[in-house]
Amino acid sequence: MEIVSLLVVIAMLLALCFVVAFVWASKRGQFDDLDTPAYRVLIDDQPVQPNQGEKQ
Repeated sequence: MEIVSLLVVIAMLLALCFVVAFVWASKRGQFDDLDTPAYRVLIDDQPVQPNQGEKQ
């Protein structure tokens, strides 16, 4: 029966670590913009213009 109490304590400590990590990430702005990184892949870059002095 003492292993169950030990596992409960370990589970509570682990849950507390996850809550602290979530609050820390929220305060640092990790979840401010969830849409832009997904759309960034679809946006085309500006085409690169070749230099006038170089021969191709």
